[in-house]
Amino acid sequence: MKSLFSLGTILLFLFASIFSFAQKAPTPYGALPSPRQLKWHETEVYGLVHFTPTTFENKEWGYGDANPAIFNPKDFDADKIVAAFKAGGLKGLVLVAKHHDGFALWPTKTTSYNISQSPFRNGKGDMVREFEQACRKAGLKFGVYCSPWDRNNPLYGSFDYVKVYREQLRELYTQYGELFMSWHDGANGGDGYYGGARTTKKIDRNTYYAWDTTWAITRKLQPMANLFSDIGWDVRWVGNESGFAGETSWATFTPVPAKGESMTFPGNLDHTQNPFGTRGGNNWVPAECDVPLRPGWFWHPEQKGKSKSAEQLFTLYLKSVGRGAALDLGIAPDTRGLLDEEDVRSLEGFGKLVAGSFQNNLLSTAQIKASDTRGKDYPLTYLTDNNWNTYWASKEEAHTPFIEASWKTAQTFDLIRLREYIPLGQRIESFEVEAMIDGSWKKIAAATSIGACRIIALDAPITATGLRIRVTASPVAVTFSEMGIYKKVNL
Repeated sequence: MKSLFSLGTILLFLFASIFSFAQKAPTPYGALPSPRQLKWHETEVYGLVHFTPTTFENKEWGYGDANPAIFNPKDFDADKIVAAFKAGGLKGLVLVAKHHDGFALWPTKTTSYNISQSPFRNGKGDMVREFEQACRKAGLKFGVYCSPWDRNNPLYGSFDYVKVYREQLRELYTQYGELFMSWHDGANGGDGYYGGARTTKKIDRNTYYAWDTTWAITRKLQPMANLFSDIGWDVRWVGNESGFAGETSWATFTPVPAKGESMTFPGNLDHTQNPFGTRGGNNWVPAECDVPLRPGWFWHPEQKGKSKSAEQLFTLYLKSVGRGAALDLGIAPDTRGLLDEEDVRSLEGFGKLVAGSFQNNLLSTAQIKASDTRGKDYPLTYLTDNNWNTYWASKEEAHTPFIEASWKTAQTFDLIRLREYIPLGQRIESFEVEAMIDGSWKKIAAATSIGACRIIALDAPITATGLRIRVTASPVAVTFSEMGIYKKVNL
């Protein structure tokens, strides 16, 4: 018995020793992203296409009284539009299948005010289908925007319209393959045509659509579609239409009611906090930065020459994607059914700037060390393997580690990109960057939140033989799925 006991003790000790080499993964921290939100984070940049009879009226918002006969883009080519998106580096397209004017771009059974009543494709067209197929061919994700507000439908304001709207969503969810987004505008109720003389209909947007029931349709029919709305739950509006998030940007969020409103559903009501999020918020609700490429969301001939340049788009990229959010560009076809050549050039230049600037990670040629590492399952090589699913982690008790890189030959750079491993939460609160310049460490940058992505753009390129990323505040152990040092290219 004594020898058997000794053998059992020895075996137990050996098993314990073996397992001690495999470090346990960090404990998840705070609210966590869902699988569909993780896919959304990977998308980073996508576009929002506005194209209805409103384009031919040269308006921003149609009243719902436009004759469908005016909608006849004779040169429409979804493949050419999607090709421009892809050249711009966009990874997805959200089509406005129905805007506030109520005109549906697919032959819906829910209303006669739809594309079948127009001369487009001799009344046999389905623009949602053409955009969806063009996206699939080009490898872009596809999503839809179906406006809850409908300025054409005479039923709007009654529950009968809500049933119509839900049926429109069911059609879009079941006829066009997997969607990465279901986009819902915050504008609801007001003046419109409503099937007759112009009048005004007001609704309580907090209760009228019974969003919990309506969005249950999304969850059932399109479980990987992220819901966007100023009262939505997967992706929040950033609080402006200028294309940038706050300098400090948390993906976690706790909504609060705006002044004078009751909290009747889990929505983003007080938009003053949307650019920043909530540190330690109850839910993972990252920000989308929506901004039109031109001054308007729809195409207007008088706005020719006013498209944002490639350099302006790159700056917005740094202030949206580079702050853990996503960039949603409003891109509108003209009356031909094509993108203006000016817009195509801007997108192409933007794509070249992003792809070229982040192509060569200088850290891949550096010697890298850390103040500590959790274990062999979390090696420093994961920082430069260009894989979001692998990550380096510090030990459980190490909340303020540093990672240091050195080169034998001095390197010149002006962009620093960091990514946390967000499946375990947004953990880091602040960090500093130091560079080895002329034989001594010099602080060159400091910032707060990281999350899915943080890009530091230096005011001017620096030349250094070393770089140090020092976490200065974190409540828990630290994770990084990527670190990159880059030099911005010029067009």
